[in-house]
Amino acid sequence: MKRRILGRTGLSVGEVGFGAWAIGGNRYGNAYGPTDDAESRRAVRRAHELGCRFFDTADVYGHGHSEEILGEALAGIRQNVIIATKVGGNFYNRDVNPQIRNRIGEAIGRPLDQWPAEAPLPLTHDSNFSPAYVRFAVEQSLQRLRTDYIDLLQLHNPPIDLISNTATYGVLDELKREGKIRFYGVSVHPPEEGLAAIDVARPDTVQIVYNLARREPEDAFFPAARAAHVGVIAREPLANGFLAGKYRPDSHWERGDIRVGMPRPYVARLAALGEGVRELAEPAGLTAAQLALRFVLDNAAVSVVIVGMKTVAQVEENLSGAN
Repeated sequence: MKRRILGRTGLSVGEVGFGAWAIGGNRYGNAYGPTDDAESRRAVRRAHELGCRFFDTADVYGHGHSEEILGEALAGIRQNVIIATKVGGNFYNRDVNPQIRNRIGEAIGRPLDQWPAEAPLPLTHDSNFSPAYVRFAVEQSLQRLRTDYIDLLQLHNPPIDLISNTATYGVLDELKREGKIRFYGVSVHPPEEGLAAIDVARPDTVQIVYNLARREPEDAFFPAARAAHVGVIAREPLANGFLAGKYRPDSHWERGDIRVGMPRPYVARLAALGEGVRELAEPAGLTAAQLALRFVLDNAAVSVVIVGMKTVAQVEENLSGAN
């Protein structure tokens, strides 16, 4: 696989990375349908066999399950890959074991046993970027990933005021000095948040949505990122799977699938776009997904594109398209 440099990290990464959101499974919703853990592990290993070295996940995907699958699948080859994960989306609750409960209590400044049983925990299913919580969550990620360091730790969709505040990154600098992480970045939504990260000049990378349906980063963000040598990780290159050309305006998904709640006019528009991509791809001997990935990679500002994969077949389609 062709390789690119991930901004000022200096890391050499393959053009296509493994997006591990989907392998977190559907148990807690906010997912991409049911998964088979054995097939997920095979998919991760097959991606490595085909030259993929960049694996991106988040602690909240499947409430830690995605990280667990990666840790299992990458055992024995950890030193040969780059693992990126994210922190900030708190999903911990009363159902965790006592040791973790105590760590959560330290993070929120009050033992959980003293929290009223009828009251919701202050951090459950919420965002938290406090230093104590970040440290707590990173330790949990390290255990699930079966590693003693994270190559790239990303703040998961922080608000723009935190992105712009240099104090936000103090705990990340500490973790970097301690060897817990090598580099850090932010995962954002609108380009304005990415520009704020560049302006504060602290994150090494910015992860942002970029695909044929979402081209907003091209105007100001990409030029600014290149000028600042910030690594750009393009996510959702298939627009939640629609650009693979396999869905129709009347398609339906299981409960918990992220696409269930999408407005029907939006679904129809993306389905039509996916059909158009498929029609363009076929004469070139490509699948719609391969052509959609090629569009993202043709932008020189992109360091790596991460595409969601949960089966060996998807891995082989997406990585062969890149090659």
